[in-house]
Amino acid sequence: MRIACALANGFEDSEFKQPYDALKQAGHEITIVGMEAGQRLNGDKGRETAVVDKAFAEVSPDQFDALFIPGGFSPDRLRSQQAPVAFVKAFFEKQKPVMAICHGPQLFITAGTYKGHRLTAWKTIQGDLKLLGADVVDQDVVVDRNLVTSRQPGDLPAFIREGLKLLEKVPAAR
Repeated sequence: MRIACALANGFEDSEFKQPYDALKQAGHEITIVGMEAGQRLNGDKGRETAVVDKAFAEVSPDQFDALFIPGGFSPDRLRSQQAPVAFVKAFFEKQKPVMAICHGPQLFITAGTYKGHRLTAWKTIQGDLKLLGADVVDQDVVVDRNLVTSRQPGDLPAFIREGLKLLEKVPAAR
C-alpha cells in the first residue's frame, strides 16, 4: 500500500520511527509529506531525522491508500496550515485508513474529522476532544472502522499491531 506520513519538525522520535520501520518491513511504500519537499525534519528528542519527500501542494490524497500521523509537536504545527488540514480531511471523507498516535488527533480537531469516531490520544488532547463532544476512551489502542489511534510511545506495540491489521483488510487502490 501507498501510505502518506504527515510530518513536520518536532515529531516524537519513536512515534515516527517505530511505525515507519514496521510499515516498511511489511512491504508498504511510505511517502513523507510535509510543507516543503527536501526539508530536513528533526525529532523532538533529537534521535531521529526525516526528509520530506513531497510537499502537500505536490500530492493528492488520491495518490495514497492510507495516512499515518506521528505525534509530538508535528501535528500542532501542521494544523496551522490549510493544506495539511484539507489533506487529512480528505482521507476521512474517502474512508481510507488513518493511523494517528499521541498528539496526532490535533489535526482531527482542526479538520473536524473527530466527529462520529471513537478514539484516543495523549491525555491533554483527550480532554480537548471530550470538550468538543468526541467519543474518547483512555486505552492503549482504539480501532474504529478506518481509524487507529493510540495515546503515547508506550502504546506503540499495540498501535503498530492494529495499524498493520487494518491495512491487511483494505485492498490497495492500484
